[in-house]
Amino acid sequence: MEIIKIHHPYDKKDIYSGDIVLILGFFDGVHRGHQAVIKKGVQIAAQKGMKSAVMTFNRHPAFVYRSFDPDKHNYLTPLDRKEKIMENLGVDILYEVDFTSSFGRLSPQEFVDDYIVKWHAKIVVAGFDYTYGKTHLANMDTLHEYADGRFDIIKVEKMQDERDKISSTRIRRYIGEGQIERANKLLGYIYETSGFVIHGDARGRELDYPTANIYPHPYVMVPKRGVYAVRMRVNGKWHDGMASIGYNPTFGHRPNYSIEVHLFDYSEEIYGEDVSVKWVSYLRDEIKFDSVDALIERLDQDEIEARESLAKVKINQI
Repeated sequence: MEIIKIHHPYDKKDIYSGDIVLILGFFDGVHRGHQAVIKKGVQIAAQKGMKSAVMTFNRHPAFVYRSFDPDKHNYLTPLDRKEKIMENLGVDILYEVDFTSSFGRLSPQEFVDDYIVKWHAKIVVAGFDYTYGKTHLANMDTLHEYADGRFDIIKVEKMQDERDKISSTRIRRYIGEGQIERANKLLGYIYETSGFVIHGDARGRELDYPTANIYPHPYVMVPKRGVYAVRMRVNGKWHDGMASIGYNPTFGHRPNYSIEVHLFDYSEEIYGEDVSVKWVSYLRDEIKFDSVDALIERLDQDEIEARESLAKVKINQI
């Protein structure tokens, strides 16, 4: 997959010169609904003998317009994670457009002329709720007016499960509530975050449960406080383990929460290493124990439950 970074106004030499099927969306989470849109575009491109191209943004518009709310806008997939998923879905070209104020000021007609027609798009594929300006003016139902017959439009309808529409908002809610297995079902893969290993209090080692303290990506959503069955990748390999997110209340108050991962059957020192964590299942809430012995007893049970949970799933390659 070719990645092309675009800054408005762009140089036309950066644009692929052949005809394309252009797939539009921010695609945070690249969940099952997003995957349906992308797969549709990739399929049509293969049938037509064209390249499939996705246009997305380097950041959410909410960051630019000061309407950022971490409960609503923290990413499910930062750009590097999104790139890997897009590649696995068979996308040929990924256009990453810098969302700036100058880009945001484009009228719907300017957007269509400069970012669809001049990109040689013969077919545009997007979800039913895609917008490219003010919602009431620039939506999938008005796109044909701006297209003026210059390209075909494929609108992919919403995907639903037995509960509701599959959406990034709903997935965020599940992650925030600790319903990680429901979130994973909607994503179509296991939710993943990244960070690097830092020094902690070293209490886990004293309990015979040494942990890697993770400093997370600052704009990626962290699951609810509690204990989880996880897999963590370090130095290119995945390892089973369990993770705790919280404030370690058994040992007194601490000002900031920590993310601590205990890897089973692993003893290497990994301070400073970049890691990725797959959040497989939620085991329990964070608890304040009356004694260290009670905590250790509970950790022993957590490990049993985590191993059982992890034995039931395979690592999804997305």
